[in-house]
Amino acid sequence: MTSPFLSTTSRDLPVQPDRAAVLFIDVQNFCLHPEGGEVIEATEVDRIVKYLPFIDRFNRDVLPNMQAVQGAARLAGLEVMYTTIESLTLDGRDRSLDYKITGFNVPKGSFDAKVIDGIAPQDDEIVLPKSSSSVFVSTHIDYVLRNLGVAQLVISGVLTDQCVESAVRDACDLGYLVTLITDACATYTPERHAASLSAIQGYCRQVTTDQFVQEVSSG
Repeated sequence: MTSPFLSTTSRDLPVQPDRAAVLFIDVQNFCLHPEGGEVIEATEVDRIVKYLPFIDRFNRDVLPNMQAVQGAARLAGLEVMYTTIESLTLDGRDRSLDYKITGFNVPKGSFDAKVIDGIAPQDDEIVLPKSSSSVFVSTHIDYVLRNLGVAQLVISGVLTDQCVESAVRDACDLGYLVTLITDACATYTPERHAASLSAIQGYCRQVTTDQFVQEVSSG
């Protein structure tokens, strides 16, 4: 492995595969499958107006980009990791207060907790269950990344303006160089997505799927 790089002047550095990991955030059945808990527990109006159109748009426009990111990362030798909303218990008593108030409980080992089939993890890829918005709050991901020698974190997932944005900010503050794949993230409306990208542009480098794939493939 090469020596750790150090940049105190710019976050706009190309991804260095042997120092980088890709993290997929909450790409799971709970919120992205028509039979997922968040969808089937919603009101009929919300299912029709909000959740099912979002899933359709995700499958059409975003999932193919995630698959391209995943495939390119694997070929280039990056660590590919996942985090999903999943309680450590069946009744969710370990959840964050925010998740309890919101009503989120994805029981340990449930269908809802699984990464969707479209980007299913390979056998040796790391999946971290979380019970808070930021993966850095309710998992030991910082410890794992440092053990892996990761200095650059490439992020893709949902929702852009919630759990993705939380991870970007926390990773930045913990000293990682963050690259966000803008078209491999999604939230319920294009307007919310654009507003989130604008809000966190000072915390991360933002590239498209094509730019990321070309970057890690050229080495």
